[in-house]
Amino acid sequence: MSNAEYIAEERVPDGARPPSRLRQLAAASIGNAVEWYDWYAYSFLAVYFAEQVFPHGAGNSLVPLLSTFAVFAVGFFMRPVGGLLMGALADRRGRRTALTLTILLMGGGSLLVALTPTYAATGVLAPAVLVLARLVQGLSVGGEFAASTTFLVESAGPGRRGLFSSFQYVSTTAGQLLASGTAALLATLLTERQMGQWGWRVAFLFGALLSLLGLWIRRGAQETIAERRAAERPGLFEALRRHPRQSLLICGITAGGTLAYYTWTTYLPTYAQVNAGFDKGDSLTVGTLSLAFFALLQPLGGLLSDRIGRKPLLLGFSLGFAVLAVPLLHLVTDAFLSLLLVQCAGMVLLTGYTAIAAAVNAEVFPARVRAAGIGFPYSLTVALFGGTAPYVGTWFRQAGHPDFFPWYVAVLCLVSFLVYLTLPETARQTLDT
Repeated sequence: MSNAEYIAEERVPDGARPPSRLRQLAAASIGNAVEWYDWYAYSFLAVYFAEQVFPHGAGNSLVPLLSTFAVFAVGFFMRPVGGLLMGALADRRGRRTALTLTILLMGGGSLLVALTPTYAATGVLAPAVLVLARLVQGLSVGGEFAASTTFLVESAGPGRRGLFSSFQYVSTTAGQLLASGTAALLATLLTERQMGQWGWRVAFLFGALLSLLGLWIRRGAQETIAERRAAERPGLFEALRRHPRQSLLICGITAGGTLAYYTWTTYLPTYAQVNAGFDKGDSLTVGTLSLAFFALLQPLGGLLSDRIGRKPLLLGFSLGFAVLAVPLLHLVTDAFLSLLLVQCAGMVLLTGYTAIAAAVNAEVFPARVRAAGIGFPYSLTVALFGGTAPYVGTWFRQAGHPDFFPWYVAVLCLVSFLVYLTLPETARQTLDT
């Protein structure tokens, strides 16, 4: 019996059946999908509510400032704060407590977006409310990765940590697809005027309701770590203070992976439009098809890592992108098939990182500080390299050097390749709980 199984049985009252691993998997995955639905709904629907919240050519300088802050800072740069705070909560009070709070925060943020007043009715209060909502959501999504990563991996049975880890990105992709599908359905059923007036609010209200579903599922999950007395609980910065090498290691593990992920799942359609004149509507179709393909690949990658180890997949991903990122991006033309093949080829390589990122990160830190140890450096690295990928690509284009961006991806993946070479193989090691 593994340590995780022993602790789970120890905490179940006499005569009661312990929750199944399927329930544990559902608690993390469905909740995570709801989190990312709420997160991505904002980007898909911003075109409809932007004019209601941010006025055209406002004379008040606070309005464009708040708009910029909402789009850039709130989105990704609140995530490290969430990773640190929610990760520390998960280490001090348990993973289930943190997972409950993150989904409540995301649902509350989604509800706040739905109820955001218009600029015409309240003036600068409208963008201020939207900024507050994104602050809450950024805090939530940063903490979600820290808590759900540790919960997923600690819930896995012997020899199944890679498989369970893969559902981190299965559920993330499911949330993204659900958000795009909801936005597309509303846009089909409603007129442009109705979408701009109130239709966009329906999607965020739906997200708030989904959060209640996720909360109900998570409340029935089993805690994965032993209960700690107050005197034994780790401090807020204990992971950084006592494990600086591991913290830097998380940054190195994540840097190439997050840049490649956001380039291939978020920026590539725009890259094709800007650099190859690709049709906007077709690029969205390609993006949807490739994301569905990507979700199907994740469990296969997780299972493979449980069989052959984590390092072969990580090395294959990073070396693959270091060598192929430039030629793949140069193959993008205005033909539908070219973008689909390039995006799917990248998804295959990317699976070597995404399917096992949760397991690899969890296996770096001891259980005492695992959530906070992962949460802060991971979210900070995502903010620096993943969240900025579209802006760096656009900046290179505006500077007259669009060919520099593929090399930027290749070089950062090469850096991660060198980091992966130093990692010990952890697939068959017992996870500290």
